[in-house]
Amino acid sequence: MDAMCYFTAMAMHVVITGSTGMVGKAALLECLESAHIDKVTVINRNTLGMQHAKLQELLLPDFMQVASLAAKLGKPDACFHCMGVSAIGLSEEAYSKLTFDITKALADTMYACNPGMTFNYVSGIGTDSTEKGRSMWARVKGRTENYVLAKGFAQAFMFRPGIIIPEKGITSRTGWYSAMYKFTRPLFPLLKRSANITTTTRLGQAMINSVMHPPAARYLENKDINALAEAGTG
Repeated sequence: MDAMCYFTAMAMHVVITGSTGMVGKAALLECLESAHIDKVTVINRNTLGMQHAKLQELLLPDFMQVASLAAKLGKPDACFHCMGVSAIGLSEEAYSKLTFDITKALADTMYACNPGMTFNYVSGIGTDSTEKGRSMWARVKGRTENYVLAKGFAQAFMFRPGIIIPEKGITSRTGWYSAMYKFTRPLFPLLKRSANITTTTRLGQAMINSVMHPPAARYLENKDINALAEAGTG
């Protein structure tokens, strides 16, 4: 039985970070609705306040201590790392601690739990894989991506979304994003037709499909995310 058939037939356990944010919430909702997933573990600083038969919530005030949760995590099939912070107002050192250091701690823990898992990291369009560009956030994100890709997971994908249209009641916690979505909402039906714009639903579906139908590309922008969201539906 090949890997695709195996994952399609089995019930998966997925770990999600950042589920209080827009991208993480998108992944969570699609996982809870998916027949291929029977357990979702979210790791949060603050509680979601959500109850679901599939859902396990682990609260962790300090994400650098994520290794302390290893026994409770077991052997997950995938980790969707959707947690992130804005670089606005932060030094490179501070941003690196909140981006690279936390992701490294999570990746190390997930690899110890199951090196055969799929690890998805959400960075963003414009991330600098060379780590040498002028943009501080892009360099840090690039270094973070490079660490995850070199870790040795069976599958690792770098999600680099651009414009994301929120669906299913999802909202952005970032003030100016929220204002922009409110202003442009009448245009959503038109914008969704563009292959270069994705939605929270498609993003979550693409995350799941990356495990069952792994794409050849390791870096996924909106067009790739939309295509992956449709994988296996034909």
